[in-house]
Amino acid sequence: MVGEELISGPFLDADGMKALGAALAITVTGLASAWAEKEIGTAAIGAMAENEGLFGKGLILTVIPETIVIFGLVVALLINSA
Repeated sequence: MVGEELISGPFLDADGMKALGAALAITVTGLASAWAEKEIGTAAIGAMAENEGLFGKGLILTVIPETIVIFGLVVALLINSA
């Protein structure tokens, strides 16, 4: 019942598909970034526990996956502006 409404309703028009594409771009990149940050952050904290001088490198490496989300945001904005 709900599936039929999604297929035949306003969900499949151009604006609905744009919104779905933008939402997928943000969601997938957010999940990928979170997973990467978990792995890198764990390794960085372990390295910093052994050598405190690695704080700067660990911080930079932990922030790098955030660029994935920025790319997803740019893609979502491009999808919505088209």
